Amino acid sequence: MLTPLFERIGTHVLRIFDQAGDFAVISGRAIAAVPRRPFDPQNLAKQFLAVGVNSIPVVLLTSLAVSMVFAVQLAYGFKQFQAEGLAAQVNGLAIVRELAPVITGLMMAGRVGSAMAAELGTMQVTEQIDALECLATDPVHYLFVPRLLASALMLPLLTAFSIWIGYWGGYFLLVGVEGQSATIYASDFYKLLATRDLGIALTKGFVFGVIIALVGCWRGYRTRGGAEGVGNAPTSSVVTSSLWILISDFFLTKLLLV
Repeated sequence: MLTPLFERIGTHVLRIFDQAGDFAVISGRAIAAVPRRPFDPQNLAKQFLAVGVNSIPVVLLTSLAVSMVFAVQLAYGFKQFQAEGLAAQVNGLAIVRELAPVITGLMMAGRVGSAMAAELGTMQVTEQIDALECLATDPVHYLFVPRLLASALMLPLLTAFSIWIGYWGGYFLLVGVEGQSATIYASDFYKLLATRDLGIALTKGFVFGVIIALVGCWRGYRTRGGAEGVGNAPTSSVVTSSLWILISDFFLTKLLLV
């Protein structure tokens, strides 16, 4: 009776290792293709627009909402100990080190990663990728590299934008609602921060951007099964990217804060 169970477990484990190996190979090809010519400036500019400029409203609203909610919780918590002055300090530390890069990464995984998976998945099932190969064009270089560059370079900028929005979200709650001094808030927000904290946030944004692009493109590139496969690719991309963003965030925090 246990044999079918062990067979299913073994098959599942082998499938995981097979997918991990395939992802590693495709990712290696994509990274190795980054400096290779020819470049397509028009395609690259299109990806920068899609990943960066078009994502600004999403990052703005998300960062504003999260920073305001976090500021409310801090103000309430510290008020129990008559330590309201610490709210701005902790708010600044949390936003720069964790909230801004992680929230931005997760939102971009949902918005950008899913779009990459759906686009490449549609190209795969409609045999457009096969047509590229027939034209002696490397699909990994043509499709992966512009998306990888755009995501890796724009995510740190979006993270910096998220930090700036987070500052004003906390300002609105702690100064406008709780009545704290604007001057004290401005100084306290950066009191526990150092230059390396901004570097940590931008580094996380870069890593998250690489993860989102590689996972999204890989899921789309390996899409099978027609319309059903195209529908599953974005969902799988978002779940996988989000999981790896959270895992890598832990290890980056441990490594960069040492």
